[in-house]
Amino acid sequence: MFKLTSLNLNGIRSATRKGAEDWMASLRPDCICVQEIKAQAADIEGKFEELAGLRGYFHYAEKKGYSGVGIYTRHEPSDVVAGYGSPEFDAEGRYLELRFDTPARKLSVISAYFPSGASGEARQQAKFRFLAGFHPHLMQTKAEREFILCGDLNIAHQSIDLKNWRSNQKNSGFTPEERAWVSQLLHPTEPSGGLVDVYRRLQPEATDAAYTWWSNRGQAYANNVGWRLDYHLATPALAALAQAEHIYKGEKFSDHAPITVDYAFTL
Repeated sequence: MFKLTSLNLNGIRSATRKGAEDWMASLRPDCICVQEIKAQAADIEGKFEELAGLRGYFHYAEKKGYSGVGIYTRHEPSDVVAGYGSPEFDAEGRYLELRFDTPARKLSVISAYFPSGASGEARQQAKFRFLAGFHPHLMQTKAEREFILCGDLNIAHQSIDLKNWRSNQKNSGFTPEERAWVSQLLHPTEPSGGLVDVYRRLQPEATDAAYTWWSNRGQAYANNVGWRLDYHLATPALAALAQAEHIYKGEKFSDHAPITVDYAFTL
């Protein structure tokens, strides 16, 4: 069994102070994809290269204290790919791919952090640029190898993926354009689709239990007024091996909940 976790840390230093490493040690995942590490290489060295016995690999943002992704793994990758070829968004540290290739297969685990457009129209337009450029990259990758992408998409796909969907239809993260992008990506027969939302394969009708992020405003967490922003997206062959999922809402070392999926394969 391959246990794979995704978690937006909202800062690796803050999350580890709040117990993230102890939680990782108790969970014992094979890989954990992390997003929004908010750190550079100098911050990681000597402190966070390894957590809970897992070795970390990272893609840093150029801007200090911003974005950044990583993957902690028990297994030695055959290759590490930082960035996906976009000068604009590779500078923001949004993509890390570990390849675990053998003579018999090509397989990747990807940690990705999609931009948020919540701060204003300029960032929403940047988000749309990211989506436009990232889609063909995913299609090219799908044509060449099996993969699981874990990450904070900053998009709730369907009305069952957030509490207050009616009032959020014009807000970043639930706009018609963003939702349509995910729908295209997940279309089962179109050449421009073919990926699988693994959580929804296992839990097609879950609503309140599906949320992975809660605003810090008001009593959003206490009242479970949340959004499902964190995903496992996989090629069909790997998605078919998903056996069980778990969202760890009780862990509070970030404003996101970790999501783990157990897959019936080993590296």
